[in-house]
Amino acid sequence: MANGKKSKKKLYIFLALGAAAIALILVVILGAKKENIISVQTEKIARRTITQMVNASGKIQPETMVKINAEVSGEITSLPVKEGDRVKKGELLVRIKPDQYQAQVDRAEAGLQSARASLNLQKANLEKAESEFKRAQELFDKKLLSDQEFVTAKTSFSAAKSQNESAQAGVRQAEASFRDAKESLNKTAIYSPMAGTISQLISELGERVSGSGFTQGTQIMTVADLSMMEARVDVGENDIITISIGDTARITIDAYPDKKFTGVVYEIANTAKSKGLGTQEEVTNFEVKIRIINKDIALRPGMSMTADIETETKKNVLAVPIQSVTTRAPKGAEGEKPKEEGQQPAGLSMNEKPVECVFVVENGKAKMLPVKRGINDEGYVEISSGVTQDVEVVSGSYKAINRELEDGTVVKVENNAAKFALANKKNENK
Repeated sequence: MANGKKSKKKLYIFLALGAAAIALILVVILGAKKENIISVQTEKIARRTITQMVNASGKIQPETMVKINAEVSGEITSLPVKEGDRVKKGELLVRIKPDQYQAQVDRAEAGLQSARASLNLQKANLEKAESEFKRAQELFDKKLLSDQEFVTAKTSFSAAKSQNESAQAGVRQAEASFRDAKESLNKTAIYSPMAGTISQLISELGERVSGSGFTQGTQIMTVADLSMMEARVDVGENDIITISIGDTARITIDAYPDKKFTGVVYEIANTAKSKGLGTQEEVTNFEVKIRIINKDIALRPGMSMTADIETETKKNVLAVPIQSVTTRAPKGAEGEKPKEEGQQPAGLSMNEKPVECVFVVENGKAKMLPVKRGINDEGYVEISSGVTQDVEVVSGSYKAINRELEDGTVVKVENNAAKFALANKKNENK
C-alpha cells in the first residue's frame, strides 16, 4: 500500500515537470514569433536656412607686430621704455654702449683720409709722368730721343697710371670701411619702426646682448599695434577647402565668455603645418587669419579663442535633423548590418559603398529612402533629393536610426513621450 502511494506521487511529479517543460517551450516559440517593435520619434521635414560652419581654435595676435633684435653686440646703456608703453614711430627704444663702434669709425675715418692723401700724391705723379711722356713723344718723333729713353718715359707713365688707379681703389675701400663702421655705430641706437605698444620687454638695462649682420641677434622687445587685432586659427586639411577670403567668423574669447566678436577671414596659408610628422598622431593644419571687427574691448596678444567660420549659407532648403541621415547597405546586400558603427557592412564588395538614407514611417513600418545630402549646420542637414516637404522622418533614437531600423521594421512612434522626457531633462538641468 505504501509502495503504491509512492509510485503515484512520483507520477504526479513527472507530470508536473513535463507540463512546465511544455509551457516553457510554448513561451519560447510564441516569443520568437512575436514581432520586435522599435520605438522611434519623428519630425516633419521643413524648409530652413542652413549655414555651414568650420570650428577652429587659436590665439589672438596683433595684425602688425615687430620683434626688436640687437644687430650689434654690447651692453644696454639706455632703455627709456617699459612694457605697456605706447611709442611713436622713430622714438628711441634702446641704446647699446657705442664706445668700441665709435673707435672703429675713428679708425676708418683716419684710413680714409690716408687713402685720399695717397690718391692726391699718385695724381701728382701721374701728371708728371704724363707730361714727361708727351715731351719724350715729341722728341722721339723728331729723331732727337733714343728708343731706350722713349721706352723708359712710356713705362714710367704706365706705372704712374696704374698706381693712380690703385690709389683710387684704396679710397673706395676706405670709404666702404668708413660707411660700415658708421652703420655699426648707428645700430647701437634702436628706434621704433612703427607707432604701437611695447607688448613684450625681454631684456633689462645693463644686460649684454649679441648681434651680427649674419645671424639673428638677441630679442630685446616686441612692438605691436594693438588697435588692429586678429585671430589666428589652425584649420584641418579637410575643412580648409571650404573656407574663402571674406568669410564671416563668430569668435568667442575665453577671457570674455559673455561677449561675441565678429571677424572676417583675410588670409589663408598656402603651406601646411604638420605636427607629429611620421607618427600615428600626425596632424596637418593650415593657418587662417581672421581680422576682428570689434574694437570696443581691449584685447591682449596670446588670448585663447575659438571661431565658427561661416563657409556657406543656403536659404529655403529642405532640411532634416542631422541625426536622421544614416547609411545602409545597398540593395542586394540587405539584411547584412555592420557589426560596429562606421564598419563596412558585410556582403559589400570593395567597389560598393553604403547608401545614405533616411527612414519614414508608413503603416506602422519603417521605410528606407535613399537621399542626397548637401551642407549642414549643427542641427540640420540639407537634403537635395530623395524626400519631399511635409514628410515625417525618423529623428530618434540614435541607436534605432544607426543600428536597428531596416526597410520594413515594425515601429511605434512615441513623439509625446520623447517631448515629455526632453522637458523633464531641461527641468532637471535648471
